Amino acid sequence: MATVPMTITPEMCIAGRELTEPRLDPDGRRVAFVSRGSDGAAIVVVDLAVDGHAGPERTLTTAPPPSPGRGRDGGCFTWTPDGAAVVYAATDGGLWRQPAVGGPPTPLVVGSTERAGAAPAMTPDGTAVVYLVDQAEVWTASLAGGEPRRLDDGGHDFCFDPVVGPSGTTVAYQAWRVPDMAWDGAEIVTVPLAGGWPTAWRPDDGAAQQPRFSPDGTLVAVHDGSGWLNVWWGERPLVDEAFEHAEPSWGPGQASYAIAPDGSAVAFTRNERGFGRLGVVDVAGGEVREVARGVHGALSWRGDRLAALRSGARTPTEVVVYDTSTWARRTIAVGPVLGWEHAVLPEPELVELAHDGTVLHARRYRSGDGADRLLVWLHGGPTSQWAVTFRPDLAYWMGQGWDVLVPDHRGSTGHGRAYQQALRRRWGELDVIDTVAWLAHAVAEGWAPPERTVLMGGSAGGFTLLGVLAAHPGGVAGAVAAYPVTDLAELAAHSHRFEAHYTITLVGPLEQTERYAARSPLTYVDRIDAPLLLLHGTDDPVVPVEGTIELASRLRSAGRDVELHLFDGEGHGFRQPANKLEELRVIGAFLHRVVESRGR
Repeated sequence: MATVPMTITPEMCIAGRELTEPRLDPDGRRVAFVSRGSDGAAIVVVDLAVDGHAGPERTLTTAPPPSPGRGRDGGCFTWTPDGAAVVYAATDGGLWRQPAVGGPPTPLVVGSTERAGAAPAMTPDGTAVVYLVDQAEVWTASLAGGEPRRLDDGGHDFCFDPVVGPSGTTVAYQAWRVPDMAWDGAEIVTVPLAGGWPTAWRPDDGAAQQPRFSPDGTLVAVHDGSGWLNVWWGERPLVDEAFEHAEPSWGPGQASYAIAPDGSAVAFTRNERGFGRLGVVDVAGGEVREVARGVHGALSWRGDRLAALRSGARTPTEVVVYDTSTWARRTIAVGPVLGWEHAVLPEPELVELAHDGTVLHARRYRSGDGADRLLVWLHGGPTSQWAVTFRPDLAYWMGQGWDVLVPDHRGSTGHGRAYQQALRRRWGELDVIDTVAWLAHAVAEGWAPPERTVLMGGSAGGFTLLGVLAAHPGGVAGAVAAYPVTDLAELAAHSHRFEAHYTITLVGPLEQTERYAARSPLTYVDRIDAPLLLLHGTDDPVVPVEGTIELASRLRSAGRDVELHLFDGEGHGFRQPANKLEELRVIGAFLHRVVESRGR
């Protein structure tokens, strides 16, 4: 084994595979998960009881390939109650039954890419499946054949995560109406599986997600009616605390908690201001056992095992399985390539700043080389957070001698509902104010001077970044904006359906055209004078590429220092290996030009 720190290369950053959605079979003897690499995605299964050890990975699916979630989201597949097969959502938009022994799958539901099926869940007797269509409708289909039947009443614009109760008679799911996003006001809806009138519930001034049923039929969910996203068992919180137990519902299939098969305990994830922890709470007594550090997700509890996706600043993303009698952990699969275990990957430190009548939160990563160079990296969303997970891109720049500050401006998640909701109608204001405050704080604390500080951000982070450049001239040496929002009105008109109404809550009614224009970077190009690198995919369905092209054109006309790099065929983020390498190359060249070549 290597005994010296390993150099982090760009090739290491883009190699490996993504892992999502580990799910134990009904007996807890096998775990299946989705593995996605450069050649596509597949469901992989591992036998956990081969001579007391985990067996080899075996690829289960062939064609059509599964349609996986991203990160700690899921909604791709489920086991049948007898463990004989999995039912998965495929890239063709349909649902397929795949035998657990391999072989060809059988089509269950014909779909299309325009109306794709997702988030399948089985009835307890294994005779039917409930699922989503187009993230807006809840349907059921018999495994014996026949026409699928719609269950929801069409009264909501979005539906996520249908689940069937233990009696097999009731279905619950998350649902909400625009202009709200899921984290603004989602409800838990229940409806008879046989058909009938739905009943909806949500907490006062809160949003609910992840409905489940306990073995005795109690409805369990996560909601922030108390001000924090906690797990609630019926009408009581299992752990009433000022920590979040879930993330915003950006996609179906989040599983931030799991109920023990006998209903006696619940495993849950805890967000400790960006740092993660796995805990287990006794349902009757409320006692909490802290099991492990690290950001966990995609929890699945069957038999005497708990499976999860686990990650951390120094922990490459992995599928792990816990023995629930001892809580001993073993690693079943790892996503990134071998070598990261020997790289120097520091843990960040939590830093806080009292400003504007509130406490702002951030995490500071120190590279350790004393070069006083700082990347201030803004997360997207903006209703999101970069928790302390394994991030090869961040580790790469730290390996190049950059410290990194990751601020959670107001509107970020992980700090309670009031902190997250503070950005309503104030996107482009509070996020900019908070980031400027962190830049000033970094200078005052001696972390790095402005001429050795660079802003980075993508999507909503790129939008905030551009606002900071205009509001804080001379505050940084340059900025890197990937697929940034440049025109709020165009974003509202052309973004994909999930975010099409997002600006109404973040900015205001669409009729307030002056407000939309005033906060759009294309309007204040004359106030942006720092060197700027712009990156965008030509096929972005979320943020129109035309706005970035227009921003670059106007900056050039104004005599500003701007570089524009377009990536053909890429969407909202870059996935092709060659383009990901090129992204790192052009960013590195830009950083060298605006900071390193200028000296101290």
